[in-house]
Amino acid sequence: MGCGNMFFTVLITFSVALITYNIIISAHAPLKQDFPGPSHPSLSLDPLIKMPLHRSSSSKKRLFHTAVTASDSVYNTWQCRIMYYWFKKFKDGPESGMGGFTRILHSGKPDQFMDEIPTFVAQPLPAGMDQGYIVLNRPWAFVQWLQQADIKEDYILMSEPDHIIVKPIPNLARDGLGAAFPFFYIEPKKYETVLRKYFPEENGPITNIDPIGNSPVIVGKESLKKIAPTWMNVSLAMKKDPETDKAFGWVLEMYAYAVSSALHGVRNILHKDFMIQPPWDKEIGKTYIIHYTYGCDYSMKGELTYGKIGEWRFDKRSYDRVAPPKNLTLPPPGVPESVVTLVRMVNEATANIPNWWS
Repeated sequence: MGCGNMFFTVLITFSVALITYNIIISAHAPLKQDFPGPSHPSLSLDPLIKMPLHRSSSSKKRLFHTAVTASDSVYNTWQCRIMYYWFKKFKDGPESGMGGFTRILHSGKPDQFMDEIPTFVAQPLPAGMDQGYIVLNRPWAFVQWLQQADIKEDYILMSEPDHIIVKPIPNLARDGLGAAFPFFYIEPKKYETVLRKYFPEENGPITNIDPIGNSPVIVGKESLKKIAPTWMNVSLAMKKDPETDKAFGWVLEMYAYAVSSALHGVRNILHKDFMIQPPWDKEIGKTYIIHYTYGCDYSMKGELTYGKIGEWRFDKRSYDRVAPPKNLTLPPPGVPESVVTLVRMVNEATANIPNWWS
């Protein structure tokens, strides 16, 4: 036991030293020396308008492993419990590519839900290194998980606690390309001057950086093993640079993943139907995931009052210290399908998950 603890301590110490070294190097040397470029030429495919022509004839099912990073806060935990409930519901559905599931818990220690949710315990960044931006623990957690876990599937779906799966998800990745949701606020062309610090011109046009974050993304496991350390180092370097930090704010780590994927020559097929984000997206349509990142505020007449607390509301931030109760009040008539479905699915999960908080 003592030898095991000593080995683990040495491993973490070495990893922290490596992170620190990379930060120091990134501050004093050209970025092209710090962040590896792609191992092969960038693809000329524009995933917004073209799809790969080749389709594999193999009958082997291409499963992906769903991974969600989280802290041990009540806020993250209740979301993870609901997310995993719906994962299990749809895992074996028609055309599903869903394999295993892991909550990557970056608190550094087990919690009381280890038996309920398959969990890998990762170490957080050293104190102060995240500079108050806790999301920086995400790439570091993925690095540890990819290095240490026995992952059976050949693909990874990076997801988040506030995702609710609404139907079986197929493997949307194809022919060396990842599959990702395009975010309207990830704008590589607009921020080309800043991004060139991390994606030098010799790596190709700035349009090689896809307008994505790290989630939802389905990507080959071997590709992600290469991307993840770069993603970690680019995230830390971006946060350390005042100009970049100011430009990107809370989406900094999303830009870091997009850059890192491009540096390794991994382009992405962009799927607008991958997920919806109520209240702006009103219909379920063909989507696979509901992302409830925005608050939903409505009058009792069913009118959206965004920016003003509504007579009826559902906002995950209302439950940052306590989990939502069972049987939340449904929205009033006139509220879009997406919001009604979201609340119904939260209610079903909390009614059926054993030992819910209330």
